[in-house]
Amino acid sequence: MPKTIPDLSLTGWPPPTNPVSRVVEGAGLVFVSGQAGIKPGESVPVEGGIAAETQQALENVGTLLRAVGLDYRDVVKVTVYLADFDDFAGMNDVYRRYFREQPPVRFTAGVTRLLNAARLEVEVTAAR
Repeated sequence: MPKTIPDLSLTGWPPPTNPVSRVVEGAGLVFVSGQAGIKPGESVPVEGGIAAETQQALENVGTLLRAVGLDYRDVVKVTVYLADFDDFAGMNDVYRRYFREQPPVRFTAGVTRLLNAARLEVEVTAAR
């Protein structure tokens, strides 16, 4: 049975406003819910375009991974949703800095719109 990881007592991270879990674990896998390029506790994306948003989203992912004793090396799958597929190259330039060795499997999709006018959202699956 999957286990929801409690809200991890993350400093500066308010409780989710939607009925979601940030992190769930089951069958040796850890699932991190979609993270946008928005600083915890804020409601709008960081300034600086796709590079800044990608960096913030991946920093958010990293914070959640570390909270359960994992890091980027434990990630086996990444899903990236882009509000504008023309941002792919800019996202990819930042992404490769986080996944240098043995990059995980990745799926990237262009979507019509993301919450809070975000340019991207990133979700990951990691293995223990």
